[in-house]
Parts: sequence; structure tokens; C-alpha cells
Amino acid sequence: MKHQLSRRTVLRGLGVSMALPWMESRPVWGDAQPAKPASQPPVRVAVLFSGSGFHAGHWWAKGAGEEMELGPVLAPLSAFREKLLFVGGLYNEQALKGNIHSSQTGNLLSGAPLADGGEIRSGTSFDQVLARYYARSTKVPSLVLGCERSNPGIHKNYSMLYSSHISWSSPTAPTPLELYPALAFDRLFKDQAERGEQSVLDAVLGEATRFRQKVSRRDQQKLDEYLNSVREVERRIEQAGRQGELQGWRPTLDKPNIPRPPEGIPQDLAEHAQLMCDILVLGFQTDTTRVATLKINNDHSYMQFPHLGVEVGHHELSHSDRGVQSPDWLKVNHFCLQQLAYIAGKLDAIQEGDRTALDNSMLMICSSMMSGIHDATKLPVVLLGGGGGKLETGRVLDYGGKPNRKMCSLFLSMMAKCGLQLREFGDATERLAEI
Repeated sequence: MKHQLSRRTVLRGLGVSMALPWMESRPVWGDAQPAKPASQPPVRVAVLFSGSGFHAGHWWAKGAGEEMELGPVLAPLSAFREKLLFVGGLYNEQALKGNIHSSQTGNLLSGAPLADGGEIRSGTSFDQVLARYYARSTKVPSLVLGCERSNPGIHKNYSMLYSSHISWSSPTAPTPLELYPALAFDRLFKDQAERGEQSVLDAVLGEATRFRQKVSRRDQQKLDEYLNSVREVERRIEQAGRQGELQGWRPTLDKPNIPRPPEGIPQDLAEHAQLMCDILVLGFQTDTTRVATLKINNDHSYMQFPHLGVEVGHHELSHSDRGVQSPDWLKVNHFCLQQLAYIAGKLDAIQEGDRTALDNSMLMICSSMMSGIHDATKLPVVLLGGGGGKLETGRVLDYGGKPNRKMCSLFLSMMAKCGLQLREFGDATERLAEI
């Protein structure tokens, strides 16, 4: 990794390293090969997850391009219709066996059979397969972020760890989930395990000033905008920690005999989620990582949404979906889709040559079931972004009734667009047609 990173533009300070975004006047990325110019941005992949599905009657899309019509649940994505791919009818066969939350989530990104009886055995998820492929080229193989802590219990003979993790490093080990934005931020930029009090930007300011003199005026503006965005995230993390808006954000003890606050649900969920989105964008923008997952909540979630004026828990709300419109359930659905829209908007504002960072990414939002009535025969899936110009968007695809409608076939297609060509993954031996 040291050799790979040395070929990229990295600012360094005491205990800190900060990769910089793609710049027109500097070769930033990759191996200098004729078929792959050194300045060509990589393809990034992010998976957002919300448990218990969405409002099934209002999860739909029809038409194409700027004329595409979106159902009420997808309204937050309306600005991205031309960069959106609606994929209907996919499923995981193994997820149909238990017909409960845990058995429908633990293999969402792997398609693997799940062990029951409290035993933990699933399959390595496709994001971690992709992370290993990219590992030699990035400082952080993958970001695995969450807004709700794991549930270690057992539900109807299946471990609730299945419903708490979508990313699995191995069949028996879910990838460690980072709940604290401050620690996720440190992972991107700090080289030491412990948190220091020095600002990341302060640590690299001298080198950043010298580097600024070596790039074009247009790249100077891009550098200034990027450094300002890092400073803003730092500021918001510090402010949230002081005000105690987020439980466990930067837990401190007023007195030695006061215990550390429990890692509960954040008091300000909207701020927590947005900071995680900002950190994900920074990871992609700097090429510190190319793979990320953001679990907004668990399947069988206890999360509540007071900032939306919704006092009912997420799991209970999901069972209000009985073919009629539930205003509170739609509010919560919109909140989840707004996180995807927020990430997409920030990436789309980052220019990388002829394309934007969104054009060079694939953002997927999905769930373990179509709705809270445990229907996993067809899963809600939407992709945003162009996959480096390799993914045709502005389309609606329906695989219902087709011979191959496996989620793992979709993952094979996505990994191929990142350059990882596999013959099989999970239960799939062929890529998804039309993707």
C-alpha cells in the first residue's frame, strides 16, 4: 500500500495523512498505463440500507430519463431521475427460508445460507470482496458506518446480529460497525489509533499551502473548497460533542466516577446521519476509500424519529403498511431516501474532468424486504450514478418473472464495472442482463 499511495497526492502532518481530490493539473490516481491514464478517477460503490422495507404501494417508477415518474416514496430522488436506475423484481432465494427479519438481512449482500439456532454463519458480502480488490490502492479498504447499534439478541431461532449487519468480512464475522462520526473521520485522516486534539487541517496546513502553489488556478479553487468542507465537518463534530446532541459522539467524563454514556440511538438522528453522509463523501472525494456501507437502521429496528414528529418506533411503523398510505411511514421513508439524495447531491457537485464524482460512483439503496409484512419475494433496489460511464441510467428495469433475478447477479455486474471480474458470487453464476 505504501508504494501505491506514494504515487498519489497526499498531504502529511504529525500523525495525519490527507489524500486530495482529483485535480486536472496533477496526476492523482493509479497506475500509469496507456489503457488507464494516471488521472482517471476510480469507480466507487456505496450501499445504503434501511430495515423493514418501504411503503410497498408507493415504491415504483415508470418512464425514462427526465420524463421518469417516481412513486411517493422516491420523491426525494426526483432531481436525479436521469442518473437513476430503478431495479425491480430481484430477490435472495436464501432469505425466503426463515421469513423473519434476521433471516432476510444477514445474507442481503452475499446470497449465502444462514445458520440458525443462534449460530453465526453467513457469507462474505460483496462490498468486502470489492474492498479487498481495492485495498492496495486506498488507505481505508472500506467504511462501514451505522446510525443504530447492533442488537445481539436472538429472534425466532436466528441471531439478531444478522439483522444488525449488512457488511460481512467473513461468513462468521460481521465487519465492525462505526457508529461515531468522530472516529470515522479519524479513520480517514489520522494515522494514529488514538484521537488527538489537533485539527486534521491544522496538522497539514503548511504542506497544503506549499502544494497550492504548484497547481492551476482552477485546482486551487477546488483545493480551497475541499479543505473548507473538511473544516466544516470537523467544526460540526466538535460542536455536536460539546452540546451533547449525539449520545456517544465524543463521550467524556465530567468526573472520574461518572460512567461513559451508553451507545444509544442518537438524540439528533438527522445530524448524526448527515455527518455520516459527509464522511462517506469525503472518503470518496479523497480516494481514501472506494467502498462504503451506511446502515441507517437495523432490520427489526427500535429507532424513533422525533425530529419528524413521529413517535412510533421504526419496526412498529413498518407494520402499518397494509396497502394504504401511512403518513408517518412515508415521512420515515423520505428521511431514508433523503440521505441517498444528500450524498448524490454532494458527489454530483464535485467535478472530475468530464464527469462528476456521482458519475464515477454507484450508490445503491436497498432493504431486506419490500415492506414490513416480510415480503422478500421482490426487493426494493435503486442505483444512482454512472459507474464511471459504464452504467446506463435514467431507466426502469423489471426482472419479475425473468429467469435470472438474483441480487447476487446484480453484485456481479457492479463489481465488473469496478474492474473485478468474477465468474460467480453467492448463488449467481451470471451477471444481470441490461446492467
